[in-house]
Amino acid sequence: METITLYFKQGSSDKIYQTAIEPKDGKYIVTFAYGRRGTTLNTGTKTQTPVDYATANGIYQKLIKEKVSKGYTPGESGTPYQHSEKQSSGILPQLLNAVDEEELESLITDPSYWMQEKHDGRRLLIQKQGDQITGINKLGLTVGISIPILKSAKQCTLDFILDGEAVGDILHVFDVLFVGDDEIGGLRYTERYLRLMNLLASFQHRHIQLVKTYFTAPQKKKALDQLKADNAEGVVFKHTDAPYIAGRPNSGGPQRKFKFHASASFIVGKINAKRSVTLLLDRQGLRVHTGNVTIPPNHEIPQPGSVVECRYLYAFRESGCIYQPVYLGQRDDIEPGECVESQIKYKAEPSEVAA
Repeated sequence: METITLYFKQGSSDKIYQTAIEPKDGKYIVTFAYGRRGTTLNTGTKTQTPVDYATANGIYQKLIKEKVSKGYTPGESGTPYQHSEKQSSGILPQLLNAVDEEELESLITDPSYWMQEKHDGRRLLIQKQGDQITGINKLGLTVGISIPILKSAKQCTLDFILDGEAVGDILHVFDVLFVGDDEIGGLRYTERYLRLMNLLASFQHRHIQLVKTYFTAPQKKKALDQLKADNAEGVVFKHTDAPYIAGRPNSGGPQRKFKFHASASFIVGKINAKRSVTLLLDRQGLRVHTGNVTIPPNHEIPQPGSVVECRYLYAFRESGCIYQPVYLGQRDDIEPGECVESQIKYKAEPSEVAA
């Protein structure tokens, strides 16, 4: 039997992934197990029926390659291989918890919180060190950068680390961690925002745009209504005194996000007819069906086991299935173990609506 155990550590995450080739009925199956280190692991198999060794080994090696590219390593420290396709940058982004609608009014009226639009893209940090420009995703792994964003970044004479959301060939930047020789992540957000504005004013940056910020209660309320009308993804609230802290708080936090539309990450179960796939979520270690989604012609059909992002109106409590799903794309920066049922927003009960 061949087996390997891989580890991944990032912020508060401490995960384990195991896979093995096991003999069965004269042939072989590929099994896997995953979860938080020290807890009971979720288990499964990648082969519905036993297969020959060459086929099993191909599946086994592909699983290892996929996990290593996402930052897993055989070393228990969880530091990714430096020769992997996506290397560890050593830089982890700050991740935000969601805010309830009931808390929205207090954040709008509180002068210590600024508001920004939450763009519907992919998290991207850019590190500039001399002539070297590196992209970093939400897992802290190096990723490619579009040529237009790269060219804009090269126009700056100073080194920097910018944090933002990439939408197409535009980086919507909202924070800065490093400028010149200064590491400024520990400064108040008001100071970092001023340094960010001054930095962007020093060079041409057509494809790097500063996220618009709203400071007063009237500004925030007006912008919130307009962004909802414009079908934007949501808004982010940032406390003016908050430093930049890598990882996601267990709850709350000085920086919070509010989405106008429900969205979640799902595991692809199987490919259906007419460019449709089934969607699964983890419910206490079991994968449960949560509906189907059609894949638009401009997207490749995702393979079973991959993670995809979908927007939806709400989920039905009885079936757990989502209503009016819209496919947004694959997510190579999210693990299947993060696709849990607790993400889901359910349809309000009549009593809740009346209240």
